[in-house]
Amino acid sequence: MEHLGALLLILTCVSRLHSTEGFPKCSIEQFVCNNGRCVHLNLRCDGVDDCGDSSDEISCFNCTSGSFHCVAAARCVSSRSICDGKPDCSDGADEQLDTCAQTCTRSQFRCTDGRCVPSSGRCDNIKDCEDGSDEENCDDNECEINNGGCSHLCIDLPLGFMCDCPSGMRLVQDTHCQDMDQCLDSDVCDQICVRTNGSLACECQDGYVLTAGTGECKATGVAARVVVSTHEGVKWMDLSGSEQRNITYKRASSGPVSALNANNTLYWIIPYSGIIYRMSLDSSDHRPAVLLKASTGILGLAVDWIRELLYWVSTSTHALHVASLNGSKQSELISGLSRPTAVAVQPLLGYVFWADSAVSPRIERASLDGTSRIALITSSIRYPVAISLDIPRGLLYWADSGLRIISRVAFDGQHRKTVVESNGYLDKPFGLAVFESRVYWSDQLTNSICSADKHNGNMLQVSQRLGSVSPAGLVILHPLLQPSGNDLLQSETRTPFPDSQFAWLLSLTVIISLLLVGAVLWRQRSELCAPRSLSPLGDETLKESQDPLLLSRLPVIHEHKDGTQNGSTH
Repeated sequence: MEHLGALLLILTCVSRLHSTEGFPKCSIEQFVCNNGRCVHLNLRCDGVDDCGDSSDEISCFNCTSGSFHCVAAARCVSSRSICDGKPDCSDGADEQLDTCAQTCTRSQFRCTDGRCVPSSGRCDNIKDCEDGSDEENCDDNECEINNGGCSHLCIDLPLGFMCDCPSGMRLVQDTHCQDMDQCLDSDVCDQICVRTNGSLACECQDGYVLTAGTGECKATGVAARVVVSTHEGVKWMDLSGSEQRNITYKRASSGPVSALNANNTLYWIIPYSGIIYRMSLDSSDHRPAVLLKASTGILGLAVDWIRELLYWVSTSTHALHVASLNGSKQSELISGLSRPTAVAVQPLLGYVFWADSAVSPRIERASLDGTSRIALITSSIRYPVAISLDIPRGLLYWADSGLRIISRVAFDGQHRKTVVESNGYLDKPFGLAVFESRVYWSDQLTNSICSADKHNGNMLQVSQRLGSVSPAGLVILHPLLQPSGNDLLQSETRTPFPDSQFAWLLSLTVIISLLLVGAVLWRQRSELCAPRSLSPLGDETLKESQDPLLLSRLPVIHEHKDGTQNGSTH
């Protein structure tokens, strides 16, 4: 291959002998560009277009360490062009590397080959990047460019830089400062945390009982049940997994499941069919009924128990949808998503959350009518597949099958924390739920239902091993998980459906307004086109018009000595 490259180089030089007439003769240490320019041989095949016509990067088989070899085009491109979203190789190979799928966080430095390394290793005289790009340009003051990526204080060091925070704030992911929350930082209370004279005390919401000596809140009333969908049908079990039975026996592809606890109604979907089913658990035959025909590829389902709405996300429509629980209305709420995989609703605050898992993995929040959209998580996230809410604490939990972790964040995007890390039962999660002091999930690789402490991931429990049955959607049934909201009015949040009566009145108003405008314009046109009667008095006519053509036709009044008058025109 090297001999072939040398031969091509010789042939290229010979073919340029006639084209370089009139240009300066290049020295033996220089390369002759196609356009006649001379560049140093050290600049050949370095991935940089030094000639201006890219001829110094053609037919390169040994690219330098700071460049990337485009095999299809037999040329080199700069390593800085790798994974920049713009294909520089003719076959796009520079954008198809495994490293291109890796998104560097604000606390990481992107190497020129696309890899991510900790920013703390920048300019520390140790090559963390294979190409050594983390040790380049170390004389620069990083704080002068975008404040070094720091949200508040940036401190330039002899080697590299560091971010710092004002008093009362703490540094998150090496670059971002956020307010300190003693309750969330200590993580000792399941629900309500009260700060008194520098100490913390735990309390529980109505319907829960505080366990003596701990911060755990236990639900009272009926026993909670775990419902999970499988390809053999929908099953339910107690929290420990000791009791289990089938609710339905419909064999199909398993998908997401949700519930309306107030009337013990389940909702689930078969992803490939796009049919959403409902079933009352209070019914004796447990026969599912078709609620509505939606789109295929639905991976997330959630119930708004206050307004009795059903939300779902679809990978085929790339959108977030909403429908009434009786199936009479449905609407596309937010479109243009990449690959949405999960959805959750907090109707007491008027929020809907969803996860997107493809081009730019993220978790977002919006109002229930689709307005006020904001991103909560955009970094250190790879493939979020499930989300669930801890309503008493105002926290959102998500499972990331790419990173094999379960994390949480406050509804405003702050106080992020990884709760459960890969433990042999978190390799392919699908469903997720939070109840009392634990977080529950289904894992499709081990075919099991698992749980762990929601604060720190301790006390892992494998509640149920389903053998050859693969679990999918998971929901916990208990009335306290869907509080009534007392005097919450549905009018506080705008409906996600168009109001037909309002739309009719608006249309009627527009039509009437157009008719009135048309009538006014027609009247004005008629007045302008109609001939005006001219006054016999010259002064009055002059006051009405100064048109010289009109004045030339006005009658001139002649008075005779005998008192008679006659008229003539000029």
